[in-house]
Amino acid sequence: MTNFRRLTGIFVAAMGLVLSTPHAFAQQPDRGDEPGLIADDGYQLEPEWQKQVVYFRTTEPPGTIIVSTAERHLYLVQPGGRAIRYGIGVGRDGFQWQGLVTITNKKEWPDWTPPPEMIQRQPYLPRFMAGGPGNPLGARAMYLGTTVYRIHGTNRPDTIGTKVSSGCFRLVNADVADLYDRVPVGTKVVIRQKPEL
Repeated sequence: MTNFRRLTGIFVAAMGLVLSTPHAFAQQPDRGDEPGLIADDGYQLEPEWQKQVVYFRTTEPPGTIIVSTAERHLYLVQPGGRAIRYGIGVGRDGFQWQGLVTITNKKEWPDWTPPPEMIQRQPYLPRFMAGGPGNPLGARAMYLGTTVYRIHGTNRPDTIGTKVSSGCFRLVNADVADLYDRVPVGTKVVIRQKPEL
């Protein structure tokens, strides 16, 4: 009888743990943004996400940025049928978008004020964070039109090639600094969800 009670107690405890697990996972913070985390500048991207010059067919003129959310690449069109390709992190499902905008502002080590919609989804986020190495916007930001979206750096280089953002496009800090130096305010940005055939 004692063994039966012990086994019953273990079973009840195990069931309680199993039933509480989804709730525990629901309480976990979104790992897409970690304010205060200092980026690991030694993090090595997979070859697919490393900056490189590639052949690229487009009718857009050199200097245009083309973002392909499906491929998780950002292209800076160059002369001669080429582009500089950067690996990016894109919006999670339900937060991807497409359109034609221009870069309306550029900032080094930008401050971050998460929009109210983001705070509602992720209440643990700060209401304001000064620019710096622990800021989720990273080393540079390029503001897209009149939207709340940006092309920016990140303190989470491990998220490049993934779908975790709330609609912004993130690059590792070295790549966003490189892109920032190559494009002026007024640069045309084409955001596509599907690859062009």
